[in-house]
Amino acid sequence: MTTFEELKRRGLLAQLTDEKEIEELVNAGKATFYIGFDPTADSLHVGHFMALCLMKRLQMAGNKPIVLIGGGTAMIGDPSGKTDMRKMMTPETIQHNVDCFKKQMSRFIDFSEDKAIIVNNADWLMKLNYIELLRDVGAHFSVNRMLSHECYKQRMERGLTFLEFNYMIMQSYDFLELFQKYGCNMQFGGDDQWANMLGGTELIRRKLGKDAYAMTITLLLNSEGKKMGKTEKGAVWLDPEKTSPYEFFQYWRNVADADVIKCLKMLTFVPVEQIEEMEKTMEGAQFNAAKELLAYELTKLVHGEEEAEKAKAAAKALFGGSGNDANMPVAEIDSADLTDGAIGLLNLLVKSGLAPSVSEARRLVQQGGITVNDEKMTDPKAMIKLEGETIVRKGKKAFKKCIVK
Repeated sequence: MTTFEELKRRGLLAQLTDEKEIEELVNAGKATFYIGFDPTADSLHVGHFMALCLMKRLQMAGNKPIVLIGGGTAMIGDPSGKTDMRKMMTPETIQHNVDCFKKQMSRFIDFSEDKAIIVNNADWLMKLNYIELLRDVGAHFSVNRMLSHECYKQRMERGLTFLEFNYMIMQSYDFLELFQKYGCNMQFGGDDQWANMLGGTELIRRKLGKDAYAMTITLLLNSEGKKMGKTEKGAVWLDPEKTSPYEFFQYWRNVADADVIKCLKMLTFVPVEQIEEMEKTMEGAQFNAAKELLAYELTKLVHGEEEAEKAKAAAKALFGGSGNDANMPVAEIDSADLTDGAIGLLNLLVKSGLAPSVSEARRLVQQGGITVNDEKMTDPKAMIKLEGETIVRKGKKAFKKCIVK
């Protein structure tokens, strides 16, 4: 099975400008491709997972990834898929986020011996002369055509700033710069980026002539992947300080039945033939086995095998009744918060991180969603004696082993 065929069987490809040429380059390991990441936070999240896994998969086949950090475009903000203008960030904040991204990406991509590179579009966008850009690049863009794209049409109703209107030109210029400087002949992005990506391909061909050849591919569910990383508590981060390996494991362990095969195909390196065989007979308890496989493989990919084993053991200890709680997530409660060795239930929930506020903690108790050492709690005013290790559980998915420090 060729690399391109595997990408299709895993459901990763949606739209392509030049399928035959793309297939030949990818299969021959001659694609130099880029994917852009806007540094809007100091950690990547699971919405970036598909792009990271795709880059790893293509690099394993001999192709060269370029990680484009949008330090320059982040100063503007992409209007695609958004109803409001993005909050402006300072250059210092952007640089901090870029540094964090580089560290996390190294778990997926091999940057040794020029096998992959990281570039920041601030290096060229911040140096552009406005008049020169208008004459050299702007002349190749039709305003009428730009306004016909859905990403702009949606924002026109609420108000689209001229600043954001420039985003397509900036992203297109990125591809031109990468094509000329690094020989980048392919770009990948989510389905919400299709208009911006086409702009880059067309700019290269119009400006440099028919001999200049650049291609685009969109990922089938990149936009859905961004939503995939959201929970009622916020994003599911790759940074273990923001989302613990256990919480990360549990997130994937609890995906919907309808999504588990899709996630295994798109996000893991489990052989596609094995996944397709699982899909044929998927029913009942087999969904749980598939979800555990998904959670384990992705936790191993992000946090390493040791943390994946710990998270798996912790889940089995709680839900399988093994009694081995060595790897359960721990919450340390300050002894100063105790009165005669006890702490109020609502305060315990907040201090342990199981509830963001006292009011939310009260709601959880009143709805019967809290147990302490397997005893369901119904009284919000209850005092909990903390002796040794106290297991506090919220619903079926979240728990903490609380100890006094």
